[in-house]
Amino acid sequence: MTGVRTLLPLAAYALALGDDALILAQRLGEWVARAPQIEEDVALANIALDLLGQARTLLSYAGEVEGAGRDEDDLAYQRDDRDFRNVQLVEIPNGDFAVTMARQLVFSAYQYELYTALLTSADPTLAGLAGKAVKEVAYHRDHATQWVLRLGDGTDLSHARMQAGLDQVWPYTDELFDPADQLPGVAADPAALRPAWQRYITEVLSEATCHQPEPRWRSRGGRDGLHTEHLGHLLAEMQHLNRSHPGATW
Repeated sequence: MTGVRTLLPLAAYALALGDDALILAQRLGEWVARAPQIEEDVALANIALDLLGQARTLLSYAGEVEGAGRDEDDLAYQRDDRDFRNVQLVEIPNGDFAVTMARQLVFSAYQYELYTALLTSADPTLAGLAGKAVKEVAYHRDHATQWVLRLGDGTDLSHARMQAGLDQVWPYTDELFDPADQLPGVAADPAALRPAWQRYITEVLSEATCHQPEPRWRSRGGRDGLHTEHLGHLLAEMQHLNRSHPGATW
């Protein structure tokens, strides 16, 4: 099966962003019927559906640019974990609700800057997606922000759990901004997204009376197919039906 290293840079870029959205959509879907409030079941499901919509567009586009006859379903269901190019942040287990909200704050704040930058992409597909997605992720970011504030500046227990959630997530944040192959005028430079992301995060954590962790290690390699053990378990569940009944339609 074709690996990302043999793809055209544009296809590889779309695939990486699509994998981010696809895998986090699967993680958030695990909260349905398990969230702390009924309304939150719906909210997280809607965020997951937004991400899934982004993933479908990006994976379809990656397959089109690749030109090998693979569509969005092939790319979602017929690749092994080493062929996925998502950052490790999106594949880590949900943990408790505070961990999920910490991850969502980090990732949606990143996506907001990403899609804002892609609004001016010379690639019409990426720019068109960004025009819709930036509105979606603005809501995702606000939703996570409100929970981080509520938990961080709440009771002693909720504050401790929110800080613990941030501590657990933070080793995975640097990978979002690692250098990537340059597509001038088309792709967003990950490093250029960080200053605005950092300003937003700093403001939220300050208001939430939480501090930004300083982890002793950081994740690496997700864009190159290096993943945690958790991705394999997620894919086994996500891909089971398609791989058990290839080509089935209903």
